[in-house]
Amino acid sequence: MSKIRLNVLGISYSQTQTGAYALVLAEEDGKRRIPIIVGGFEAQAIAIQLEGLKPPRPLTHDLFHNFAQTFNINLIEVIIHKLEEGVFHSKLTCNNGVETVEIDTRTSDAIALALRFKCPIYTTSEIIDRAGIVLDFEQESDEYTDAGSDRKKEVEIKDDIGENKLSDLKTAELNQLLQQAVKDENYEKASKIRDEINRREAN
Repeated sequence: MSKIRLNVLGISYSQTQTGAYALVLAEEDGKRRIPIIVGGFEAQAIAIQLEGLKPPRPLTHDLFHNFAQTFNINLIEVIIHKLEEGVFHSKLTCNNGVETVEIDTRTSDAIALALRFKCPIYTTSEIIDRAGIVLDFEQESDEYTDAGSDRKKEVEIKDDIGENKLSDLKTAELNQLLQQAVKDENYEKASKIRDEINRREAN
């Protein structure tokens, strides 16, 4: 299995879903990013660690870290190993000095723990090929070129577009909208568009 290392780029607030956030992971040696929708509690746990803040009392992930360190259990790495129906699945690789074991976990929890243990985060080449968003704003599809002109056609789509409307768009329009969403750093919207494109490619 080919592993690709990821870095936590940041968290952006959801503009359409109350209490939800987009966690953005960036390919270490490339341009692709993976947006993952997480809840408010998980976003807080990740953001606190990213900002180097120390809460007065340990949060759940801090408790897990302290417990593991007390009993000489180390988190070696986190790997996002499966993407199923839009949900990312992850596992923790842990070692207690005697044996190495893998533990199934939610991806948001895995990232929160990886930041505390300062361990690497990986995914597979298959997942980043399916879910990664390439940051290449210069490249546009030839489908947008008018006959006899270098002018590109603009696809006008409202910011509040719903998932039901995404299904009405052509794939070329979705790809243009995806690039714009990434450029605007609207990663929640980008993830919905990406899921619609992946759904079509799977059919």
